[in-house]
Amino acid sequence: MFNSFLKKFTVLTIGAVLFSAQAFSDEGKKELSFSKSQGPYSELFISAVQPILEKQGYTVKAKDMSDLLQADFALNEGEVDFNVEQHTAYMQNFNQKQDGHLVALTPIPTVPAGIYPGAKSDLKEVREGDTIAIPNDASNTARAYALLQKIGFITLDPKKDLATVTKEDIINNPYHLEFVEMKSLNIPAVRTDFAFIVITGSIVWNAKIDPSSALATEDILPHLLLQVVVAEKNKDAKWAQDIVRAYHSDEFKDYLKKNNHGLWFVPEDK
Repeated sequence: MFNSFLKKFTVLTIGAVLFSAQAFSDEGKKELSFSKSQGPYSELFISAVQPILEKQGYTVKAKDMSDLLQADFALNEGEVDFNVEQHTAYMQNFNQKQDGHLVALTPIPTVPAGIYPGAKSDLKEVREGDTIAIPNDASNTARAYALLQKIGFITLDPKKDLATVTKEDIINNPYHLEFVEMKSLNIPAVRTDFAFIVITGSIVWNAKIDPSSALATEDILPHLLLQVVVAEKNKDAKWAQDIVRAYHSDEFKDYLKKNNHGLWFVPEDK
């Protein structure tokens, strides 16, 4: 009986020591890695947030990723510590479809989707049968149709959630517009083939399109705000909360005041 008790005590003690060591390791973690994409969000982090963290003694390394799906797999599997490239809708979709365990910590500045000139440069020039290019991935397709409703080009079924609307939810199309759903990255190269194009913020940045040339921009729904995203097990780690605090710091706000030239929508602090 004593031997049995001793074994249980030993197992519990070892477990407690390992747990304490892990907690200490997370608490004292000073080397961070994040998945970097060719887009405005990584660049904003590197330019404005990383220096704040470095002043606190952190070393931050970027790992280039070809796309957001690869970045989320890397985050979910612990190859990187965080990313700043996705909104809640994308993250939740990844968790559901890939058995992911990612969580969003705080909304961060986001570049709105907008409708931009194609062959026409004024929304008043819209005519019967005009074609409009929009992104073909689900969350951004919905954003495009919501924006087209905002500017009066279409009417969507009011019973449908704007976060998930599709072409089939259009109940009124007075100009009989044609919508061509295609890969976002390809839209800028063929923009003059369409009367207008709808593109998201990262595409605007990558294509070096002046954001001030947008003819209208979306009202960003909460689930489409970009987020700091980490693995669920790290959501309360000191380093994760330090990233959150950096995005809400006066130093970061001062950077945006000097460098936001119409590109960024900045969420209000809560």
